[in-house]
Formats: sequence, C-alpha cells, structure tokens
Amino acid sequence: MIVALALGGRVFSAEPSKEEVAKARAEAWLKGVDDGKYPESWDEAAALFKKAVTKAQWLQAIDTVRTPLGKLLSRTLKTSKLTAAVPGAPDGSYVILEYDASFENKKAAIETVTPMVDPDGQWRVAGYFIR
Repeated sequence: MIVALALGGRVFSAEPSKEEVAKARAEAWLKGVDDGKYPESWDEAAALFKKAVTKAQWLQAIDTVRTPLGKLLSRTLKTSKLTAAVPGAPDGSYVILEYDASFENKKAAIETVTPMVDPDGQWRVAGYFIR
C-alpha cells in the first residue's frame, strides 16, 4: 500500500516500512487468535511455524494457554525490532513485536509475536509467546 500526501501542490508518496507491514500482518493474525480462530491461525502462520508444530499440537497448546486467559481487554505495542536473526531459526527478515496485554483473567501479560518474510515474500507469524 502506498500513501500519497499532497503539500503545496507537490505529491509525496511513502511505502510502508517493513516493520509497519509486519506489525499489520501480526495484528491481523492476533485478531484471529483473539476471536478463537485457532485452526485459521495455524493455517495463516509462516512455513517455519508449521514445520515446528503440527496443527494438532498448536490447537492443543493455544487452547491450553490462551483460552483460560479470557477475553482480551487491551493490547499496546511496547517494542518493535527488525532483525535478520532469531534464536533457533534460520537467518531471514523478522520483526520481534512485544505487547503489553490485559485479559479478563490475567490483567498483566506480555505477548511476543514474531512475523517473518515467508518464502513467497509475504509476512507471516513465525512465533507467538505469552507470559
């Protein structure tokens, strides 16, 4: 998506940064998780994610960890870091997003979401952790 801005008769356009695109994709993915669309969250995850965990394993893990927290009350981006390397994964393009989150049954949580550029060039979530 290109954003155009006209100032004094001149038009400037800006391509969103890698971090902005990664954040938008991650937040769309999180929305699905928030809505309980756990099977779809696995379907939409990065190839690396799917290689690391089967759909059945993901459904069991996310249901065990996320469902007891209850409804999301708030989520605020705390940090965002573009990097080429993350522990335990091949080099690539990653953005590590850390959110302060609050849920019905856990008032203070930290969610870490790591989107990456998949082989097809699209940003997809490769990691999700909550503590």
